[in-house]
Amino acid sequence: MRIKAAILREVNRPLTVEDVEIDEPGPHEVLVQSVASGVCHSDLHCLHGALPTRMPAILGHEPAGVVEAAGNEVTTVKPGDHVIACTSIYCGDCVQCLSGRPHLCVNRAACRRGRGARPRLSQNGAPIDQFADLAAFAEKMLLHERAVIKISDDIPLDRAALLGCAVTTGVGAALNTAEVRPGSSVAVFGTGGVGTSIIQGARIAGARQIIAVDLLDSKLETARHFGATDTINAAKLDPVREIKALSGGGVDYSFEAIGSSKVLEQAFYCLAPRGICTLVGAIPTGQKIELIAGHFYIEKQIRGCFMGSNRFHIDMPRYLDLYRQGRLNLDDMVTRHGRLEGVNEAFRAMEAGEVTRTVLTFS
Repeated sequence: MRIKAAILREVNRPLTVEDVEIDEPGPHEVLVQSVASGVCHSDLHCLHGALPTRMPAILGHEPAGVVEAAGNEVTTVKPGDHVIACTSIYCGDCVQCLSGRPHLCVNRAACRRGRGARPRLSQNGAPIDQFADLAAFAEKMLLHERAVIKISDDIPLDRAALLGCAVTTGVGAALNTAEVRPGSSVAVFGTGGVGTSIIQGARIAGARQIIAVDLLDSKLETARHFGATDTINAAKLDPVREIKALSGGGVDYSFEAIGSSKVLEQAFYCLAPRGICTLVGAIPTGQKIELIAGHFYIEKQIRGCFMGSNRFHIDMPRYLDLYRQGRLNLDDMVTRHGRLEGVNEAFRAMEAGEVTRTVLTFS
């Protein structure tokens, strides 16, 4: 079957929309008609080479759509179901999965096609890489059934798509990874889609103070809309000094949502004793951080976070309940809509700080 997809062929070169071949679903696979896909900063990292990517590749990992066909052993969804997909694909049998940490699965290959099998995606007989096992910048997706979860038809798919990455990562970083406590103080460095979701997660958790840090006043104004109680423009002020002044000596929790080693250091230094810093942003491969060791003697911590420590099939329905209740604002996170052909414009708007999220929609 021939579909259109946006392909990354070379680092720092625009994606090109081309025809590709997508195979029929295998026994545990589903063919999904794409309806919406968020454009995430991780896709931009791939475009710039900060995240190593096998090329040619179809990017995109924040999708929602409708099941078009299902393999003969698929039991979780059926044609016609509305679904969202997440990159936290899991085997179900490794130590991490059995320990309740499917987002850290060490055998994701079990959900891919084996060597010698027909590729899910190809062009002129040559395979095309399926970034994050999803490849959402395409008219259709061929996925393992563990990559998708059925959602109610009443949820707008352009909103639901955000749960595939930004919301899952950000809200989960606050609720699952850091376990923000009611009445605590929080600082969030970076107020894009993930940072905004961290702010919402901290608000849902009951934080009394949420300090947003960014370089653009327009983004800081948006952060207040989503729950930030204080804002700091790091282009004008020293964020560490200002956070300590606003919080009375340091915050209980800080989050780095940009992907910068320098910002991670700032997020660590702004903590109160026993504070927890959570790295959420994707720092380019190979970069290191350097910290003053004495800060660890007052029991500060740094934690890593992958995909909001999510349990996809448990957390997604809960987040959608929060959306229905009006406690999780997905509607205002969608700043713009675009088409597949406009994916490069979506990247430009993201780099310029003009959007919280651009969502691509498909016919």
